[in-house]
Amino acid sequence: MADLDEIHAIIQAAYAKYLSQMPKPPAPVLRDYTPYIEQGAVWVTGRPITGLISLTPAGDSLLIENIAVHPAAQGTGLGATLMRFAEQQAKERQLPRLTLYTHEVMTENQAIYAHLGYREVERRAEDGYRRIYMEKVLDPGQDRSAGGVTS
Repeated sequence: MADLDEIHAIIQAAYAKYLSQMPKPPAPVLRDYTPYIEQGAVWVTGRPITGLISLTPAGDSLLIENIAVHPAAQGTGLGATLMRFAEQQAKERQLPRLTLYTHEVMTENQAIYAHLGYREVERRAEDGYRRIYMEKVLDPGQDRSAGGVTS
């Protein structure tokens, strides 16, 4: 559990810019990652950690619970590497799609996800957040490497 403090620090830093735009802190900032780490559902990259992704099987999809990149590493392609890693994980588990949700004020994230092939499937209020649900159906023949990501 040595990475827990670093994981929380990355998440705090990655979501800090949204604190003033939302009525309450983003859900990933409030989440306890201890059970996710214990289950092996959080992968990190960098030493010190510069990015992370949390993945949970959900029916016939792999849910991206959270993806966070430290602001100093944003714009370097690290987020795209983590998203490719999620695709690899889904394919290894023989899941045909990836799903995620984001808050409607996180417009730059929505644009990134759309660029990566995700499409909006629903909008709804949940737990006090105005969320946009997105999915990406995976091409089973496509295989791209995502090196440097560890559990």
